[in-house]
Amino acid sequence: MTPARSGPSRTGFEVVPGVDRVLNWPALKPLSATYGAPAASDAVRAALDDIRALIAAGGDGARLCTEGSLADAVSAKLAERFSPTLRSVFNLTGTVIHTNLGRAPLAEDVVSEIVAAATGPSNLEYDISSGRRGDRDTHLEAQICRLSGAEAATVVNNNAAAVLLVLNTLARRKEVIVSRGELVEIGGAFRIPDVMQRAGAKLREVGTTNRTHLKDFAEALGDRTALLMKVHTSNYEVRGFTKAVSEAELAELAHRNELPFVVDLGSGMLVDLEAFGLPHERTARETLADGADIVTFSGDKLLGGPQAGIIAGKRELIAKIKRNPMKRALRPDKLTIAALSATLRLYEDPARLAKRLPVLRLLTRAGAEIAELAARLQPAVANTLGAAADVATVPCKSQIGSGALPVDLLPSTALAIRPAGVAGKRGGGWTNRLAAAFRALPTPVIGRISDGAFILDLRCLEDEAGFAAQLDRLNMAGPKGR
Repeated sequence: MTPARSGPSRTGFEVVPGVDRVLNWPALKPLSATYGAPAASDAVRAALDDIRALIAAGGDGARLCTEGSLADAVSAKLAERFSPTLRSVFNLTGTVIHTNLGRAPLAEDVVSEIVAAATGPSNLEYDISSGRRGDRDTHLEAQICRLSGAEAATVVNNNAAAVLLVLNTLARRKEVIVSRGELVEIGGAFRIPDVMQRAGAKLREVGTTNRTHLKDFAEALGDRTALLMKVHTSNYEVRGFTKAVSEAELAELAHRNELPFVVDLGSGMLVDLEAFGLPHERTARETLADGADIVTFSGDKLLGGPQAGIIAGKRELIAKIKRNPMKRALRPDKLTIAALSATLRLYEDPARLAKRLPVLRLLTRAGAEIAELAARLQPAVANTLGAAADVATVPCKSQIGSGALPVDLLPSTALAIRPAGVAGKRGGGWTNRLAAAFRALPTPVIGRISDGAFILDLRCLEDEAGFAAQLDRLNMAGPKGR
């Protein structure tokens, strides 16, 4: 005879109340009013399922079936369900334009224009003067042309889309000649050769990884050649025994053979960064002046605006690009247009640009200012963590990020936190728990771990009061012991 299977008694499950009964308890009724009856019912059902699972595992589920306990459990589930997954964080990683953390923060003036565009009708595709349908590019084209020297311009939703659209328009079923050393992989494992393939263009790579000559391009020209292309190497730089062909040389070769010359600037910039004490990054104006027929670049990197892909250059080529049916699929929405237009207007006043554009303000932040901030915050962080941690102010290097000037670093100051009495790379478990505790704060703090220490680079911390005000929450969430 097969022995009876052991398990919880029927009586164990009978303590679990029904969904309707729980919803009618006084402590639960406000949740339906706040979140809606369907969501409240789902949350109650999930909380009761948790209790049944506990009972099935031999646990004491009865203590969780009280009105107070269930109200707390259901409230927590509803709060999690209705909390936005996109949250503000403190970027203390040391990477100013951090792709994973949203890239460029927008200026206050820009945010106000986004709100205005989002909360009412606008003339997105309406010509007020004529009373007829308009073109959304009209809100941006004149600004881009003034700032870049281009004859015409259009905008899509990011720079990868810009490259895709340009190649699909000008090189579909034909060859595009690119230096092998510029076949980069951009964020998320997207590669230039893959983008070219999806655009319907055939890649013709020339030269070697470290050295490409003008003759390599010239020898590759043929009946199937659609254009010559130069690509910004984005997240890396080859040094040493290298050779690259300049924009001016490639433009001359392309034009001599009646071909267009396209430059993907990647991050892209509209002003000379050297004027602000930063390393030089080629601008759209310089590139077009050197003979490029089309340049593409991002809106949310060095430019400091929203995610967008800007295409600028010769009028007749831009006209062809605008007529491509893919343009509609890649076009930006009204919020992007409002944000980019407002950002571009900041560039019309270069004397105040470093103060008004957050990306440039953070990149040019004085080292002494950051060091003073670190000195003020060090005691607060040390007092919060107590004797378990050593908190020191240390010099460090920030990076610009998002494929811009990959080898150029900016002097900064950080708080380096280590377990007390532990040097070097030991204490990694403690450091990981500490990093998790900072991420668990109401406004998550994102730092980096290096050489056994949790590093908080303070270059990008502008809300000192907001950071300090939540430190007392760290005691409850922070690591225990080593």
